[in-house]
Amino acid sequence: MFARIRDGDPEAFRELHAAHASLVYRHAVRMTGDRSLAEDVVQLTFLEAWRLRGKLRDEGDGPRPWLMGIAVNVLRNTTRAGRRHRAAMERMPAQETVPDFADELVGRIADAEQLAAARRALGRLRRGEREVFTLCVWSGMSYAEVAATLDVAVGTVRSRLSRARTRLRGLAEEELRTPGTEPGPASGQVRGDRVPAARSMEEENR
Repeated sequence: MFARIRDGDPEAFRELHAAHASLVYRHAVRMTGDRSLAEDVVQLTFLEAWRLRGKLRDEGDGPRPWLMGIAVNVLRNTTRAGRRHRAAMERMPAQETVPDFADELVGRIADAEQLAAARRALGRLRRGEREVFTLCVWSGMSYAEVAATLDVAVGTVRSRLSRARTRLRGLAEEELRTPGTEPGPASGQVRGDRVPAARSMEEENR
């Protein structure tokens, strides 16, 4: 499978998409609260996977950590693009307000109030803790897979997850008591035009 992906075998990529697109989509929905944006993230993730196929190494039992590593970077880039877009829109003269349907979309998810509170609480964590928590807990990936996805040691995954769980207990209860608007950087929502193609994967300090 690794060799077929590196060789650009279309059937291998169809198998990759069939096996893992739903995982990428669920992770993106939970991170952004926006189903439309999550669909963009899936498309961009597989486009990046095709472009970076030659860098796939023969490690692990399958390509899932490699693919989710790409998805994590796509989400980081779309979040930054969203912040820049919102900042640019705020500098423009006021125009007729366009309804934002993000809350309606999130409301279709079970336990929407708790999900929104959890996402607000997640937004208050350090990025490394937030990514480890969502990959381990929400996406059901193993410590080893998350370590490979984020290119960190398994011990780092364990310690970040432990800190995230400890902090989230208090933060989520606090958010449920005082509901409010989710912070922009955590939501990653982009209004208006679709997010441009993701930039190359980049190493960032965690």
